[in-house]
Amino acid sequence: MTATTVQPSESPQSESLEAARKATARAVDHLLSRQDERGWWKGDLETNVTMDAEDLMLRQFLGIPDSRVLDAAARHLRAQQCEDGTWATFHGGPPELSATIEAYVALRLAGDEPDAPHMAAASAWVRAEGGITRSRVFTRIWLALFGWWRWEDLPELPPEIIYFPKWLPLNIYDFGCWARQTIVPLTIVSAHRPVRPAPFPLDELHTDPRRPRPPRRPAPVASWDGAFQRLDRALHAYRKVAVGPLRRAALRSCARWIVERQENDGCWGGIQPPAVYSLIALHLLGYDLDHPVMRAGLASLDRFAVWREDGSRMIEACQSPVWDTCLAAIALADAGLEPGHPALVKAADWMLTEQIDRPGDWSVRRPGLPSGGWAFEFHNDNYPDIDDTAEVILALRRIDHPEPERIEAAVRRGMRWTLGMQSKNGAWGAFDVDNTSPLPNRLPFCDFGEVIDPPSADVTAHVVEMLAHEGRSYDARTRRGIAWLLAEQEPSGAWFGRWGTNYVYGTGSVVPALITAGVPASHQAVRRAVRWLESVQNEDGGWGEDQRSYPDPEWIGRGASTASQTAWALLALLAAGERESKAVERGVGWLAATQAADGSWDEPYFTGTGFPWDFSINYHLYRQVFPLTALGRFVHDEATGARPRRS
Repeated sequence: MTATTVQPSESPQSESLEAARKATARAVDHLLSRQDERGWWKGDLETNVTMDAEDLMLRQFLGIPDSRVLDAAARHLRAQQCEDGTWATFHGGPPELSATIEAYVALRLAGDEPDAPHMAAASAWVRAEGGITRSRVFTRIWLALFGWWRWEDLPELPPEIIYFPKWLPLNIYDFGCWARQTIVPLTIVSAHRPVRPAPFPLDELHTDPRRPRPPRRPAPVASWDGAFQRLDRALHAYRKVAVGPLRRAALRSCARWIVERQENDGCWGGIQPPAVYSLIALHLLGYDLDHPVMRAGLASLDRFAVWREDGSRMIEACQSPVWDTCLAAIALADAGLEPGHPALVKAADWMLTEQIDRPGDWSVRRPGLPSGGWAFEFHNDNYPDIDDTAEVILALRRIDHPEPERIEAAVRRGMRWTLGMQSKNGAWGAFDVDNTSPLPNRLPFCDFGEVIDPPSADVTAHVVEMLAHEGRSYDARTRRGIAWLLAEQEPSGAWFGRWGTNYVYGTGSVVPALITAGVPASHQAVRRAVRWLESVQNEDGGWGEDQRSYPDPEWIGRGASTASQTAWALLALLAAGERESKAVERGVGWLAATQAADGSWDEPYFTGTGFPWDFSINYHLYRQVFPLTALGRFVHDEATGARPRRS
């Protein structure tokens, strides 16, 4: 495919416009070259080394170590180690204790000796930070599996929670879908408290090996943390007197819940952590490694492995083909690729096959709602998500498909499902309705990452944009979403980004949605957003925002310029009518100047978010699709790329 497929509309010539046209043409060619023959796109989804470490520890626990895997994983782990011997959870980030401990243990499993310089540096840093006792609960669970930590010193998680009715606080559906898929198998692990013989001691990771578990300071009695500490003590006491028949029935119910949610590809939820814990839990209940459920689960984990040319092996926490494909289709269409181009039609055909036609966990809160959403991954029918569904619909509407009735039917089902998933405050979460209980985050067990799924500005914005595109701008449900977005704007003029980093992502999502829905560019909320974006533009003309913007306000809007974040800022500014502004000219110039000869962009920085601050993501296709979308809209002088339909 050649660059001549792009037909830019006539507009005044300028140096920046000509540079943008050339960059757009190169980017189109590059993105087309990356499409799979089946119609989808998928970039690597890079997270952090705990995925690789836990994969090795799982294999050790199950007794299935593989020397080739060990060697390849160790290559990757060593390559990710920082000069001071530590590991971070995102590119350029600060050292992280739990990640460093898990990577260190994995390298020891791979044969690295503790007195090797890179290992000694890591263990010295861990001791200086307080040792294993200061690591998060999930890390200490992994260590307890091998006797490196006592189960008695971990929070108790009883399997009887499976019987909590959905109206009772702390029932499993009070947790976000990713958390409940992890918690249910971990209740089985917690009940069994297994210990496999440790292949080596870890004394070097304790500040004092003779006293490896110093007591933790109790929380104030008159506080939520204090209340949950007392609850945890009560659960430890309950464990000693748990009724045998009830406990055995609860374990069977948890196992049934897990098996019923295994996907056709063998995974659980399309993400790696629940699959790992589910395999451990079922194995403890007597499922041998040759059992079909176990075989399929282990095979699914192999599909998360990315083998590099240098012989290293990286584990993806998840795979993002639906998300990548709809974003790629939008980018190509907004860049001027003909709506009936074979690549777009092929992408539409694949996306249509991915629409989900059966209920999942979301139907616990919406039992009468017909299905019709899309998931993020290849296989995740239990957990379609609202963000993907909105963007898939926006992508499908840009494509001239030879069977338009198929598009129409799919969009109708998807929009009906999305409207039915609106939360009572008028906004949308990612996977569930009104998943807002504050209690799960208070549990001593939940010390890592977000465990609930409240509505967010970025997801709500994508839904509002989709509904407006479908001619529903004045639907009462759309107006409630708009009102919620306007109320959520920060005093600075930005919006918080839940699933992308961070305020640049939130603002880049909301402003185009508001404009598409009929909010005028002169609206004070839009003008405040423009002023904020202009105020955080880097001197080089790009935009960047570090992951540290989540815990530290000093980092908001600050960071090295990246292709994806520059594009997000441009999408907002273009939607706000700022095409002729100096900020847009400089941003477009930065994208054009930093593009590689093959039409791609390089982006080592993490601009995606799994859990704000705790789990960061580098979507390797973000650096391609978002710059192309922004450049395409600039070249074609379009505010949002969305052409609203009449209802």
